Amino acid sequence: MIHDRRRLVLSRRRSTVNQKFMIRKCFVMQLKRGAEEEYRQRHRPIWKELEDVLRTHGVHNYSIALHSETGQLFAYAEIEDDARWNAIAQTPTCRRWWDYMADLMEVNPDRSPRAVELQEMFHLD
Repeated sequence: MIHDRRRLVLSRRRSTVNQKFMIRKCFVMQLKRGAEEEYRQRHRPIWKELEDVLRTHGVHNYSIALHSETGQLFAYAEIEDDARWNAIAQTPTCRRWWDYMADLMEVNPDRSPRAVELQEMFHLD
């Protein structure tokens, strides 16, 4: 679902739930100043159809945290494979979500969130 050309190192681990190798994704996005509460409300809950898209595309353990001083959103997700993760961006549901959220955050010309994938520097299971 990250729609940015910058790709960095991926980390893999064995999931304790289904014994599949999972890829850990970490990325940051930028929230517009003053949009924190509205962003929070739009995620409580996310649309059921968006949740279904994420789950059917192999996304697990997905969370987003706010750095309140900078407005940066830190996202973490465990995914089953990159192809399925990247395919989320082509779904009509994801495109509608991007449109719905675009007024709250920095976005690319296609209205996807401007996201920078982070390189994992440490992990402890």
